[in-house]
Amino acid sequence: MTVAPYGSWTSPIAAADLAASGHPVSGARFVGSDVWWAEGRPTERGRTAIRRTGVDGEPVDILAAPFDARTRVHEYGGGAWAVTEDARLVYAEYSDQRLYVVEDGHRTALTPETNSQVRYGDLAVRDDEVWCVRESHDDDGTIVRDIVAIGLDDAFVRSVVSGSDFLAYPRVSPDGTRLAWIAWNHPQMPWDGTELRVASLGADGVAGEWIVLAGGTDESVLQPEWTGPGQVLATSDRSGWWNLYTFDLDGGEPQSVGAVAADIGAPLWQLGAGWYLQSGDATWLTVRTRGTDTLARLDTDTGEFDDIDLGDHTSIGLLDIDGPRVLLRTAGAQTPGGIRILDLGSGELTDVRLSLDEVPPEQYLPVAQQITFDGPKREVHAVVYPPRNPDHTGPDGALPPYIAFVHGGPTAHVAPRLDPVYAFFTSRGYGVVDVNYGGSSGYGREYRNRLRGQWGIVDVEDTVAAVEGLADLGLADRARLAIEGGSAGGWTVLAALTSSDVFACGASYYGVAELEKFVAETHDFESRYIDGLIGPLPEAAELYRSRAPLNNVDGLSCPVLLLQGLDDPIVPPAQAERFRDALVAKGIPHRYIAYKGESHGFRKVETIIDARESELAFYREYL
Repeated sequence: MTVAPYGSWTSPIAAADLAASGHPVSGARFVGSDVWWAEGRPTERGRTAIRRTGVDGEPVDILAAPFDARTRVHEYGGGAWAVTEDARLVYAEYSDQRLYVVEDGHRTALTPETNSQVRYGDLAVRDDEVWCVRESHDDDGTIVRDIVAIGLDDAFVRSVVSGSDFLAYPRVSPDGTRLAWIAWNHPQMPWDGTELRVASLGADGVAGEWIVLAGGTDESVLQPEWTGPGQVLATSDRSGWWNLYTFDLDGGEPQSVGAVAADIGAPLWQLGAGWYLQSGDATWLTVRTRGTDTLARLDTDTGEFDDIDLGDHTSIGLLDIDGPRVLLRTAGAQTPGGIRILDLGSGELTDVRLSLDEVPPEQYLPVAQQITFDGPKREVHAVVYPPRNPDHTGPDGALPPYIAFVHGGPTAHVAPRLDPVYAFFTSRGYGVVDVNYGGSSGYGREYRNRLRGQWGIVDVEDTVAAVEGLADLGLADRARLAIEGGSAGGWTVLAALTSSDVFACGASYYGVAELEKFVAETHDFESRYIDGLIGPLPEAAELYRSRAPLNNVDGLSCPVLLLQGLDDPIVPPAQAERFRDALVAKGIPHRYIAYKGESHGFRKVETIIDARESELAFYREYL
């Protein structure tokens, strides 16, 4: 074993390995005896393919290149494809946002040409119609959303219901007479407050006057599912946790089903997300989260959970069910993420398609440790990944540098996971700490609400508490701490660098740098998000200015790396460019790298390689 300074170790994990062998898999469903899934293809310019397993066990494209199954509804998309009973693929094409039907390799347009002004998401097939959320953009900037039904055979488009800024989860009752859905309006985000609505469907297939079964500005209700002609099951955080309740159309108080101090639900960043599936008359499979995920059967008669042991799988997504077979998307601290089939009878898990073709050698993977730090103001949950490399060790008495990873959202959540990006750094002698700062999900509404009005304060304080906690424990070199994050995480990076002297450097991936222009330039879904995170305009204008990292560059003295996609509609390039200009004016060492053809989250293999190699070179220079 070679003794070498932390951060200088050689590693077999290259940036090219992160991109070339990685192909993130997401939604999947049973189609007859097959499984179909969505798969990101970095080597094919980042498109999303729809695939299945071929006769030789290798994946086969159902949606071949260059076609791309992605919807831009809310810009984050979700529910971009569905399958008919006779195995026809219906999907939203990213390039023009039209719906298409694919049968035996032949593609037919289902919706009219609109120059991407009309988008469709949350797709579901019912009989001979596709039900979905439609988002229409007018030339004057007006955006209207409604739930529509689209004929599969005659391609008509029928508007079923509108009447709010945002809609999700269109669910037709088993007898076809009613529609349930979720709705919310600006300035709410779907984890702040939504409404569960139900309306009768007329003979013309259009919804009549609706009633509100639950929800409001301080209650988030998600994923309605019909349990009978007059009853809906949904998850609500009215108790402080997203838990299941049944709602009767005839009125009466909602009935709790299996109360638990954990979340059966999560922030609705993408349409179509689900946390429970019916597996029997009174039995539902559920995923509940408190730091990590647990799969369980829930008996709705008794309210009892029967946990299902999945080993080290800390992240679990429910996708589809076919008798005793359940499609899951899972990942663990030592288990690569992917799509798997669970046999409910035997408990056996079978891989369908993993997100990695090759997993780095086990001895180069970090061992995740969940730590709750007692910060000066509150506890902070984090996942720590110490350096690990069988060929190297640090000098006696030396401590490793640490990189604080700050997730986006900011309403998001991280769990222990096998992430080649972490191994890319830890195998070179850098430690990684992934911080679930106040405002993160997965710990109940109170923890999530800690960031209300406090963005740029609580997230920074909690990240600083985590890295200083590592130093206090004698695990990290206090003089060599870095911070990196993307999107809202990029905001926290820039806010931390301009308001504290804890970090030696930082890397911002498409991060928010200021607020007044951001709220005018960003997309509609998040255009009022800052109302809750900072305050409404014009009342909070001074707070917008005082919190913005761009306005606090005088407090910055360390180097900054800025990485930005030039086609980003969520955090436009102007955000990074303004911060770059401020760094130039002050003479602060920095690097700004802009990528053509990249949006919010890098998808192309060449971009992924260059970004990580640039980040590594940056740390080697400044740590």
